[in-house]
Amino acid sequence: MTTFIWVAVVVLAVVAVAAVGYVVVQQQRRGHLRERFGPEYERMMAEHDNKREVEQELLAREQRHAELDIRPLPEESRETYANRWTEVQERFVDSPGFAVTEADQLVAAVMAERGYPTEDFEQRLSDLSVGHATTLDHYRKAHEISGRAARKAASTEELRQAMVHYRELFEELLHETSRGR
Repeated sequence: MTTFIWVAVVVLAVVAVAAVGYVVVQQQRRGHLRERFGPEYERMMAEHDNKREVEQELLAREQRHAELDIRPLPEESRETYANRWTEVQERFVDSPGFAVTEADQLVAAVMAERGYPTEDFEQRLSDLSVGHATTLDHYRKAHEISGRAARKAASTEELRQAMVHYRELFEELLHETSRGR
């Protein structure tokens, strides 16, 4: 009988240690995702009921991002894009809707040269969320205004805001020099 009690105590201790280890690993993972994705983590958690699925999605984004060949822009490209951005901003005065469309295309061009896939907007958001979570909401807002501008349903002030939002991500993409951030 004493052997049985000792075995039970050992089994319970192992289970308790495993449970504590599991909880610690989950908290570390959560902390990592919160730090890595910032506002995107909070946005997704607020929008979805299943927190575990959200975390799995964010981990999958990290894995996909790690497989992409994201690279910094050469100095010559940065200068060219910076000059193009200045031209787009200057065109805003005479043609704000067109300038916003150009800004969207310029952001996509920078992304493509950096190595991001650019075919699908939702996938762009997913890929950008890994290294650019703090400016991702700017990109969402700019894209939404750009869509309304295409339907002639955005005011000049909204178009100006779209340019400001695009510039946030554009500047970050343009000047980022490290792969993972």
